[in-house]
Amino acid sequence: VQLQAFGGGPVQAGESLRLSCSSSGGTFRRYVVGWFREAPGKEREFVAAIKWSAQHTAYADSVKGRFTISRDTAENTVYLQMNSLKSEDTAVYYCAADSTLIRSSWSMSTAYDFWGQGTLVTVSS
Repeated sequence: VQLQAFGGGPVQAGESLRLSCSSSGGTFRRYVVGWFREAPGKEREFVAAIKWSAQHTAYADSVKGRFTISRDTAENTVYLQMNSLKSEDTAVYYCAADSTLIRSSWSMSTAYDFWGQGTLVTVSS
């Protein structure tokens, strides 16, 4: 699958933004789709993931209660709704997918085979 991530942009602290990850060349039906982010000077970190078929989700502690990952089967798209954004959420956000992940691997960037281009989210305080 080929992934496209979009929806980033500049926002003020406290505002919301929704990122989208779509797939071309195949559906997400058998995949786990994850969101990761990479801030300047920091390593890529896990944000959230969803198992398409069962809608099981997982979140990093830093975004629990603020971010929501969901999927739209008709659009073949995974969304990351980000509310109450903070300056520390500033990063390039990437979506990734893999069809073979077990739950314990969802947060590991190295476990995903397919990656989209990043989309920059800038939160100013």
